Amino acid sequence: MKEEKNRHTVWLTDDAWELVEERYQKDNCSTKNEYIEKAIRFYSGYLDSERAEEYLPRVLAQVLEGKLDAFGKRIGRQLFKQAVDENLMANLVAFYFEMDEDLVRKLRVKCVKNVKETNGEIDFLDALRYQKGARE
Repeated sequence: MKEEKNRHTVWLTDDAWELVEERYQKDNCSTKNEYIEKAIRFYSGYLDSERAEEYLPRVLAQVLEGKLDAFGKRIGRQLFKQAVDENLMANLVAFYFEMDEDLVRKLRVKCVKNVKETNGEIDFLDALRYQKGARE
């Protein structure tokens, strides 16, 4: 449930406003208002430092949540790009090379084994050597 917000007039120096404009996105805030509200809450918590045991866990949770959310979004975008490229490559390989389904299943089993053994660090040269050996 969202809190109802009201409009308030606040006068700021140009220097303070420049700080807001420079930093609100670095703090993973979508708006300048969100940044200002977070700053007010942070500073109010600082002033109420005798209640630090109540304040710090909430602030730390908010900071971690913002950082992890940004990280998750970045990883998600990279995984999507990688999946698109992988799909493109699979379609190109399937188009140009005629393989029967049994050979593809056997190769998949070998690839799964390789990924498990190398913890995902696949070396192209090792795959090339394996394929050259399989043809000879």
